[in-house]
Amino acid sequence: MGQALCCVQVDQSNVAIKETFGKFDDVLEPGCHFLPWCFGSQIAGQLSLRLQQLDVRCETKTKDNVFVTVVASIQYRALANKASDAFYKLSNTREQIQAYVFDVIRASVPKLDLDSTFEQKNDIAKSVEEELEKAMSHYGYEIVQTLIVDIEPDVHVKRAMNEINAAARMRVAANEKAEAEKILQIKRAEGDAESKYLAGLGIARQRQAIVDGLRDSVLAFSVNVPGTTAKDVMDMVLVTQYFDTMKEIGASSKSSAVFIPHGPGAVKDIASQIREGLLQANTADLI
Repeated sequence: MGQALCCVQVDQSNVAIKETFGKFDDVLEPGCHFLPWCFGSQIAGQLSLRLQQLDVRCETKTKDNVFVTVVASIQYRALANKASDAFYKLSNTREQIQAYVFDVIRASVPKLDLDSTFEQKNDIAKSVEEELEKAMSHYGYEIVQTLIVDIEPDVHVKRAMNEINAAARMRVAANEKAEAEKILQIKRAEGDAESKYLAGLGIARQRQAIVDGLRDSVLAFSVNVPGTTAKDVMDMVLVTQYFDTMKEIGASSKSSAVFIPHGPGAVKDIASQIREGLLQANTADLI
């Protein structure tokens, strides 16, 4: 604001309070105004109409006895049509707003536990805004917005909350890992069972093929060589199988030592044992 030759300048976004002999006279809009100081006119001060912000830190206690620091941001501005009230009725606007914020927060937060305080911070901000709007409107101020920008628990409580959260996540991870291992074991067991089932089918088919082959061989030999019986053919087949087995044992470099009787009599005994085993198995099946 400049003053020369009884003229005064009011800057943009401001209003000036004009007094005459110390009494409020008028509110001057932005621009240049004639101010006859010789007749007792003077400028008592200027009032900004810009949006202002006040950050308030309030320490209080929740319902579950946890001390927290609530940070509230109050955005406010003076009303041009109530500039005289805003200029004369309050000596310190920021301290007045801060007092109301303290009052509302310390009345609201102790009714909530810590988790609810975080969840209902918008409700707390709304309560602060309503109380400030009701109170500050009498002094020529408008509350534009009230925000709860931060809720800071005690450092030890914050550390404990983080540990609880970490433990819960580790428990979930352990459960998921155990479930995955369970699924792997189940799938492995199912695969093993399927493998054994298929191996059993293969062995059964192999044995069936051997039996079919022996039967066809016995029948063909009996037809082509007159006078031979099925027993003679089986003895010959068993002797052939015996020598083939001995050949495979001797040809394998990784075979263990096997002691078996060897000779024509031993072959006869082996054939008798095999026949007796087959007859006993057939008898057991019939029973």
